[in-house]
Amino acid sequence: MFFYEIHEGDEELGTAVLVAHERKFDPLEFFALVKKARTLLMDAFEENSLSEAIANELARAHGFIHVTDDLLVASVNVDETEEGTFLLSEDGGDRSVFLSRDDIPDKDN
Repeated sequence: MFFYEIHEGDEELGTAVLVAHERKFDPLEFFALVKKARTLLMDAFEENSLSEAIANELARAHGFIHVTDDLLVASVNVDETEEGTFLLSEDGGDRSVFLSRDDIPDKDN
């Protein structure tokens, strides 16, 4: 799988999107696809940003995968300490933390 980034300006936060494809496109070929999608969408799109609209158009027309939070299966926080390393899961906007402890006392003691 190969990944490509589309973003709008350096000052805009959160406007970068990733798309993925099984095929490795030459950068100029990918650029041409983005420009073509941009031309189609400039006058009207429903997404929150032009970059998201282009990513969705590339997915529809050319088989790209628009990598979104909906596709996120697992998120892990890593740290140099054991306590700082844990699994995060996003479900309905709420964030859950799953912890594992090896030093759980025996119930019989």
